[in-house]
Amino acid sequence: MSESREKTMRLTHIALLIAMNCISAYLIIPLPFSQSPLALQTLIVNLVAFLLPPKDAAITMLAYIGIGLIGVPVFTAGTSGPGKMFGPTGGYIWAYVVAVYLMSALKGKTYNLKRYSLVAIVIGIPIIYLGGAIQLHFVTEMPWAAVITSGVLPFIPLDIVKSILAAILAKPLLNIIAIRNTQP
Repeated sequence: MSESREKTMRLTHIALLIAMNCISAYLIIPLPFSQSPLALQTLIVNLVAFLLPPKDAAITMLAYIGIGLIGVPVFTAGTSGPGKMFGPTGGYIWAYVVAVYLMSALKGKTYNLKRYSLVAIVIGIPIIYLGGAIQLHFVTEMPWAAVITSGVLPFIPLDIVKSILAAILAKPLLNIIAIRNTQP
């Protein structure tokens, strides 16, 4: 494959995953006891890590954040701007950058459902929760127990399911990418 075609494919993959992340932020279930809703976004964040190399995964998340920072309504429930990123729940989004980079770096060279699931559950979820909980605590001045109760615990079961689902979806998507990359 030519260098030009390879670069085009790389940018296309990044753009598609940014778009998927933007769309997933709209698919939410508000929780009355939490400032964060349940969102499909974690599934897409995991796919970014599973489908891209570490640098591209981080670029994807940084581009997503940049799009939202300039005012395009791509954050949860159609929000945008610095108020969202530096508000109570922005820490979860900032943490996506670190989470996808590390998950991508640790997923291994070949697909493995157990490894992908484990990397998402043991590395990705805790990093996202840590970033989110720290910012939630400092912005709202909520006690740590309240931060954990409202900003972490309610999301664990579904995030585990989304992590496993992303690991399952990664295999056919990686196969599609591999086929497309080998075509003239």
